[in-house]
Amino acid sequence: MAKARTALFRCTGCGWTSGKWVGRCGECQAWGTVAEQTASAPSSGLRSRTSGVAPTRHARPVSEIAEIHVTRQSSGLGEFDRVLGGGLVPGQVVLVAGEPGVGKSTLLLDVGHRFAEGESEPTVLYVSGEESVEQIGVRARRIGADSSRLLLADENDLATLLGHIEEHDPALVIVDSVQTIASSDIEGRAGGMTQVVEVTQVLSRVAKSRRMPMLIVGQSTKDSSIAGPRALEHLVDTVLTFEGDRHTALRLLRAIKNRYGPADEIVCFEQADDGLREVLDPSDLFREHRERPVPGTCVTVTMEGRRPMLAEVQSLVTESTTPNPRRGVSGLDATRVAMLVAVTERCSRKRFGDRDVFVATVGGAKLSDPACDLAVCLALASAVLNLALAPDVLALGEVALSGDIRPVPFLSQRVAEAARLGYRRILVPRGTKSIVSRSLDPSVLGEGTRVSEVGHLEDALGLLRHLAAVPG
Repeated sequence: MAKARTALFRCTGCGWTSGKWVGRCGECQAWGTVAEQTASAPSSGLRSRTSGVAPTRHARPVSEIAEIHVTRQSSGLGEFDRVLGGGLVPGQVVLVAGEPGVGKSTLLLDVGHRFAEGESEPTVLYVSGEESVEQIGVRARRIGADSSRLLLADENDLATLLGHIEEHDPALVIVDSVQTIASSDIEGRAGGMTQVVEVTQVLSRVAKSRRMPMLIVGQSTKDSSIAGPRALEHLVDTVLTFEGDRHTALRLLRAIKNRYGPADEIVCFEQADDGLREVLDPSDLFREHRERPVPGTCVTVTMEGRRPMLAEVQSLVTESTTPNPRRGVSGLDATRVAMLVAVTERCSRKRFGDRDVFVATVGGAKLSDPACDLAVCLALASAVLNLALAPDVLALGEVALSGDIRPVPFLSQRVAEAARLGYRRILVPRGTKSIVSRSLDPSVLGEGTRVSEVGHLEDALGLLRHLAAVPG
């Protein structure tokens, strides 16, 4: 019996489908990209049957499978190795995503140079579909990436890119970026859903077959999500996001997927004229170093992935000159800050409703950790009372609407980081001091470090006078 054929119209740019032809895609709004694709459909009354095939490798009990130790190779950049979980794995495909201009190309060019300068003298192939070799050379000279084993090429065709790999047999390949590479065997424009998936699949297959690590650059959208189809993240082994504010020099490299290591690691870089510099101790970037304490500030410890980092919260409370007092928040969630202002107003019995309130972080840090709540409340109370906290005071705890201070995860790591940087009076939630004592050796805390428990925000505010800096 003959099979019926149904017509399907698909956009070659984004993959949107329609039962009839239209001149403009209903998804990406592009003109002239909808083309007919004929698909065979089985006639009614027939059932498709798939016969089984004998497997070449039989299933084995998990208890019989020995643990496989993954061998890693250093990229030459310590912080880059850290976010990967210890280094590059043979055949690993890493997607580095970020907004245009954040520094992805600079970072990977530096990684390529350092990798090429390794002891085994490997060859690194850097293929760019966005810039010419001359443009890449200008950046390479600026950051000092002048290794003779770092090869540059500018190509947009997938087959030619594979030809470069066959010719040079590199130990590491960097593709910048996957949205600019296209295959002549697939319809659609470069960067479209079909092309991106096909190019990524081919590159992943080549990396696995040659046991060659590959770094692929991907662009991000305005909301920091990876541009292109969601399947792109599933095709690679590791996904790193490179984030940063254009107005600050700080750059954060975050792992959001990693088949060979932790998926919550984060490292910091600082943008400089000669490229990106590793920030080994990022806590210094998010707190102020001043000669004398000022009212309205409090230091806390936030967890970025598995790394504790100190951050300073600053608050300014002034008399309002307008009928509607202003509220300004930078680096924190505005809704949560509004809640903390209300809780602090009730517990401190000081009015905030007729005053302008501004709350911000230092160094462009973005804090979403609930452990910063107590520091925000103490900064607000310090500002409204015009009472400066001592420079060795640090606060940890989540504040509920009732004013109760709730425990936070990774408390021992947070306290250890605070003690390492010289903070000797640390406020923690009630019932957690014993956890810190059991987890940390007294030598870690150092001499003179006092960990104090507070169960309610009123208790913490009652200690403000004792935590205040000594005048003069």
